[in-house]
Amino acid sequence: MKNIFKLGDCQTHHFEVKEADFASFKVGTVHRVCSTFALGREMEWSSRLFVLEMIESNEEGVGTFLNIKHHGPAFLGERLTVKAIFDSLEHHELICKIEVSIGERLIATGMTGQKILTKDKINQIFTSLER
Repeated sequence: MKNIFKLGDCQTHHFEVKEADFASFKVGTVHRVCSTFALGREMEWSSRLFVLEMIESNEEGVGTFLNIKHHGPAFLGERLTVKAIFDSLEHHELICKIEVSIGERLIATGMTGQKILTKDKINQIFTSLER
């Protein structure tokens, strides 16, 4: 693992809310706004942008936690900015603070955790847990 970042470094990406991002279940669409699930996916991706630059060819990142707090809705067609802020790196676990916004309007905040392990270690863990 390459530890090339410092506290406060940022990674940013954007995504546009589509109908597939709405809060929907088997019984139908609950709300025509960006779902918690879709926000979580995009928040994880923003922190993974750090991981992609940190891992060696024999390593991979594994999510350890995701925390999301909604502050406002995001509607169909709106373009969200998802910013991951490097918070800490301890025992190969990257912690990022996340901010999601549309312009000045705050949509969500949260945190993500991703542990960087060798691919062999990950396979060993998964294999030992398979039934």
